[in-house]
Amino acid sequence: MWARAVAVSAPGKVILHGEHAVVLGKVALAVALDLRTFLRLRPGAEGRVSVSLPGVGVRRSWETPRLRALRERIAGKARGRMRCPGGLDALREFAGIAAGASAPESLATLAFLYMCLAISAQYGDVPSVDILVWSELPTGAGLGSSAAYAVCLAAALLMVCGAISCPLQEGESTARWTEEELTLINSWALQGERVIHGNPSGVDNAVGTWGGALRYQAGKITPLKRVPTLRILLTNTKVPRSTKVLVAGVKEKILKFPAIMNPVLDSIDAISQQCQSVLEAMPANPSLEHYPVLEEFFDINQHHLNVLGVGHPSLDRLCQVTARHGLHSKLTGAGGGGCGITLLPPDTSPLAVEAAKQDLCACGFECWETKIGAPGVTLHCCSSLSAQVKQALAQS
Repeated sequence: MWARAVAVSAPGKVILHGEHAVVLGKVALAVALDLRTFLRLRPGAEGRVSVSLPGVGVRRSWETPRLRALRERIAGKARGRMRCPGGLDALREFAGIAAGASAPESLATLAFLYMCLAISAQYGDVPSVDILVWSELPTGAGLGSSAAYAVCLAAALLMVCGAISCPLQEGESTARWTEEELTLINSWALQGERVIHGNPSGVDNAVGTWGGALRYQAGKITPLKRVPTLRILLTNTKVPRSTKVLVAGVKEKILKFPAIMNPVLDSIDAISQQCQSVLEAMPANPSLEHYPVLEEFFDINQHHLNVLGVGHPSLDRLCQVTARHGLHSKLTGAGGGGCGITLLPPDTSPLAVEAAKQDLCACGFECWETKIGAPGVTLHCCSSLSAQVKQALAQS
C-alpha cells in the first residue's frame, strides 16, 4: 500500500544550438528549461489506479485486477516481456482508443497504461494510487512536454513498485535520486516516449531526467560538466509548423547547393562546440563579461538558420522586437514558427524585460520569463510547492 502524498517534477527543454545540423551528425546542445511538469502521487481508492490529466481533459480509473489480467494477456507468463513497446493494440482496445489516434489525450493515456503495466510486470504490482499531472509547458511547441510527462510517470511508477527508493526524508522539501536510479528512470521514460513518438532521439527524456545541459551528436548523449543557470525569455509565436517538412526542406537545399550549405552546417557545429566550452568555463553565477560572446552566438546562428530555410516572418519579428530593447534572440527547435529564446544578461533592467514582454505579446505571441540549466527530475514535499502549483495539483 502506497501511503504518502508526494510530488514529482521534470523540466522541459530547448535546443540552444545545433537545430537541423544535428540530423546530419553535427553537435547540438539541449538545455533544461525551468518550466516544469508536476505529478501529484497519493494513495488511491482500494483496488483502483486513477490518472487525471486536466491539461488534455483525461480522467480515467481502472480496477487493479483488470489491469493485472490485461498485463498477463499481453506479456504472457515471462516477466518483463513488455520492456519494448508491444501490445499497444490491446491497450488501445482496452482504453477505447481508436487505431491511429494521435490526439494528445489518446497518446498520454496510452503511454500511462503501457508504463504502468510494463513497469509492474518487471518490478511488482502497482498499488492503489491516484496520479494527477499538470504542466507549465505548452504541448506541441517543441519544448519536451511529452518527455517531461514520461519522466515524471517513470519516476512515480518505479517508486511505488519499489524499483527505486523514495529519497525524501522527513522535513526535507526536495530530494533527488541516485545516479543509478536516474539511469533507470531515464530508460523507462524513453519507453514512454516511444509509445508517444515512435522513434525519439532520447535527448528530451535525458534532459528531463538529468537537467542542466546535454551535448548530442550521432546518437551519443553527454552531460556538460558544469552549466550556469541563465535567464531567458521564451516566446511561442503560436505559428504551427511541420518538423518533417522543415527537415526535408533543409535536406533538399543541401543536396542542391552542397558547396554552399555544408560550410553553414560546419559553422553551426562550431558554434555548438564553442558554446559548450564557454558554458563549461562559466561560474554558477556568471558575471557580465561572459554574455557578449553568447549573444553573438545567438545572432550568428539565427542568420545560419535563416540560410537553411527554417526561419519565418514571426521569428524575424521576435528578433527585431527584442533587439529594440538591446536583447539577442534566436529560434529554438524546428523553426518555421514555433518558439524563440532571448538571453537576459544580469544587468538587463526589469523595465526592459517587461517592455519586451509587452511588445512580444502585442504581436500575438505568448511569453514566459524563465531559466535554462534547471535541475532534472525531482521529488517534492507537496507543502513546499509554489501556491500556483499547489492550486493546480489540488484538482481532485
